Amino acid sequence: MNIQPVILSGGAGTRLWPLSREQYPKQLLAFQGDSTLLQQTAQRLDGLSEVAGPVAEPIIVCNEQHRFLVAEQLRAIDHARAAILLEPEGRNTAPALTVAALAALKKGDDPVLLVMPADHVIADTEAYHAAVKAAVDLAEQGALITFGIVPTAPETGFGYIRKGAPKQHSASSPQSSVLSPQSFVLDVFVEKPDAQTAQSYLDSGDYLWNSGMFVMRASVWLDQLGHFQPAMLNACEQALDQATEDLDFCRLDPAAFKACPSDSIDYAVMEKLGDSAGQAPAMVVPLDAGWSDLGAWSAIWDTGEGCAEGNVSKGDVLSHNCRNSLFHAEHRLVAAVGLEDVLVVETADAVMVAHKDHAQDVKKIVEQLKAEGRSERLVHRQVYRPWGSYEGVDAGERFQVKRIVVKPGAALSLQMHHHRAEHWIVVKGTARVTCGEKQFLLSENQSTYIPIGEKHRLENPGNVPLEIIEVQSGGYLGEDDIVRFEDRYGRDETDKS
Repeated sequence: MNIQPVILSGGAGTRLWPLSREQYPKQLLAFQGDSTLLQQTAQRLDGLSEVAGPVAEPIIVCNEQHRFLVAEQLRAIDHARAAILLEPEGRNTAPALTVAALAALKKGDDPVLLVMPADHVIADTEAYHAAVKAAVDLAEQGALITFGIVPTAPETGFGYIRKGAPKQHSASSPQSSVLSPQSFVLDVFVEKPDAQTAQSYLDSGDYLWNSGMFVMRASVWLDQLGHFQPAMLNACEQALDQATEDLDFCRLDPAAFKACPSDSIDYAVMEKLGDSAGQAPAMVVPLDAGWSDLGAWSAIWDTGEGCAEGNVSKGDVLSHNCRNSLFHAEHRLVAAVGLEDVLVVETADAVMVAHKDHAQDVKKIVEQLKAEGRSERLVHRQVYRPWGSYEGVDAGERFQVKRIVVKPGAALSLQMHHHRAEHWIVVKGTARVTCGEKQFLLSENQSTYIPIGEKHRLENPGNVPLEIIEVQSGGYLGEDDIVRFEDRYGRDETDKS
């Protein structure tokens, strides 16, 4: 039986602000090394077929505003053939899994789904593969399986799973030196405990952290969902049946999907499974593989490589007499003196400082930003587009300056603006410019002017990135002042991706 990976890439990562933003969330970021969390999740599949059987290219479920970033990151690691399903808005993990299961069944078989959030870190891939093998064996017998993380501390920020009776130990794969872990009946899910209760869970040895990773056959998931949540299943079926193809993406029908109830995999199905007739068995496979969900900056500190004083630093950082702290610098020097158990994160447009004990409360700042209508919750100063990126350099009354980078062979849409004119200066590469009825090339140090109301387009016909400085001037400079006439990425003026 084939294994169909399903990567859920819909999280916002508000507790990792200011690095994680709504339009550039944590799964698209690289916290350790050069690979992003999404890329690490896909790369975790490498070698799995040698242990657990044939593995298909993953199905990715993500928000439509992230589609070009997701596709580019997968292309960069040779996973360009992955199927990408686009949610018009997030409806939690159960609907996301359901549309992926329906899409998998449309291929003509009934695969075992390996459900992976895109924002987890797993240090020991071999141990992870062994756990997947054990779970796949159970799924082939009709069970729904979750991975329970072997706890290392009395953590109050995670939900827990209590193990029930053990199941017969599985044999290890002949290709693997790691024994398949013992599996257990899933007794009960437990909400996040207080510190004393968490310590009792750890001492008992009967509890595991709830990982949010699952394995089950596609048909089994849909059968159970239809039993417990028929309205959700119906909405997801309509959303996929009425979906449209857009380049390499599958756009779920907005009306049907937005009408879908919002719920997690745990609450929608897993917590309701039991011994009643018609219900599939729920199992848990323990996973001891250096797992973290990187849910807050304290987790980044916990999984990072620290110095002798326990400090984890990235970027241009100087510290003196500091202990057990995180210092993350993106754009400038961060200097710290006499700090302990503190988190400091610097980006181009924001600096966040918090005590480690209050790392979970960073999301409260994001809530304040949203209430005040501030853009810092949404985007960085550098904004990514399918053709490249732009970055705000300066702004004032009736003007703003941007640095624009266009990828080789890429082009912005043919467009016009009602309220602003633009001046373009090429600083690197070659630009092909369309302005009204004229089309011409600009080389380094050459410039041009785009009047208000003129149709125009910027293209990079070369083999190196094109960099220009754009000076906008006019009475209104908002990004919504755009009318698109042609766009190779299928966007219109309402689409800001």
